[in-house]
Amino acid sequence: MISPVVWIGVVLLGGLGSVLRLPLDGRVSAWLGRRFPYGILVVNVSGALLLGAVNAAGWGRTATLLVGTATLGAYTTFSTWMLDSQRLAEQRRPIAATANLLVSLLLGLAAAALGRYLAR
Repeated sequence: MISPVVWIGVVLLGGLGSVLRLPLDGRVSAWLGRRFPYGILVVNVSGALLLGAVNAAGWGRTATLLVGTATLGAYTTFSTWMLDSQRLAEQRRPIAATANLLVSLLLGLAAAALGRYLAR
């Protein structure tokens, strides 16, 4: 059973995570261009790194829920990753769409593993 205080924490930290994503995505996209979704790639890979570290840190159920699920779950974005991939395919850019899927997946897995390693 999750207490009302923890639920409020989930709501607030989830909001914080989603708000933190926007400026990072915007800055990376402005710097590297918007032709490829570099901003979302950086957001998702950095989130995977941090989530791997949170998972390995052994903070306990509540702290992991608040930091990992709420904050980092809202910070990262599976839906935007999929939408960007679909948009690239729709623009008849199959190499970019495939690269977005594979690079995000591979870098995300590597970042999560690195985060776990660093936290141990």
